Amino acid sequence: MTTRTVRCAILPSAGLGTRFLPVTKAQPKEMLPLVDKPTIQYGVEEVIASGLEQVIVVTGGGKRAIEDHFGRAREIELYLRERGKDELLEVLAEVDRLSEQVDIVYVRQKEPLGLGHAVWTARRLVEGEPCAVLLADDVILGAAPCLRQLIDVHTRTGATVLAVRRVPQDQLSRYGIVAPGASDGRLHEVEDLVEKPEPGWAPSDLAIVGRYVLTPDVFAALAETEPGTGREIQLTDAIRRTLSSGRVVAYEFEGDYYDTGTMPGYLKANLTLALKRPDLREAMLDVIQDLIPLSELETRLRLKSAAGPV
Repeated sequence: MTTRTVRCAILPSAGLGTRFLPVTKAQPKEMLPLVDKPTIQYGVEEVIASGLEQVIVVTGGGKRAIEDHFGRAREIELYLRERGKDELLEVLAEVDRLSEQVDIVYVRQKEPLGLGHAVWTARRLVEGEPCAVLLADDVILGAAPCLRQLIDVHTRTGATVLAVRRVPQDQLSRYGIVAPGASDGRLHEVEDLVEKPEPGWAPSDLAIVGRYVLTPDVFAALAETEPGTGREIQLTDAIRRTLSSGRVVAYEFEGDYYDTGTMPGYLKANLTLALKRPDLREAMLDVIQDLIPLSELETRLRLKSAAGPV
């Protein structure tokens, strides 16, 4: 079996971000900061760390800030240079170097018709090759980039590869869920997929998160996929159509997962990553102690321990 090299990643960024209104009325959700970087930058950095050549950013109306972020900001550079602010100049230079390490191109999704449609919008730039898909809402950090892990699985199997993690029962309706067949450690054959199942109808606790490697037949399926859940064209539905003719596998990736697509998840991700920063940890612990007395924290920990694992 000959497996073609994965050289590009699609980064859908055309969503309206309605969960974060009003802040997303004039600012792309992908530009919301996670500590001191926009969430989309974490995605581009993962693409680079995975050794890919190109990022295809699928944008929509009001997303110009994304292109501006990865472009040069000469006015700010001049301002900082004249004032000798070399440390801040280096911060800007780090962002500039991203576009030197990977080609970043943009394609416009004319209507917000769902994730599947956003991926399909980039079909002409993929040119019949396997490609990666990365959702900026799902930030995954670890020793080995999540996309690299999926690409390695694709290289071995030639299959469409889905990143999955196990989630509690009360969260299953938020995700596409895998019905697994034979398993080999972290790798599972996919027998079926269900998009956001109703409570009690999920075929497993393996939830698909925002990383994929897609074979070309998924794009052919997208062209024929009708709107599904939420009256949108779902990527999960298109992948499901390929099960009868191709191989789809799910891989339980290694790494820390941060779901920034909801307000609680976004706030938790900011706090968690700030606490992991040596330059911010002590200040954040002081803030937490000021907001929540130590006695209350101890009580919460005892109650959580008594309740057992979730």
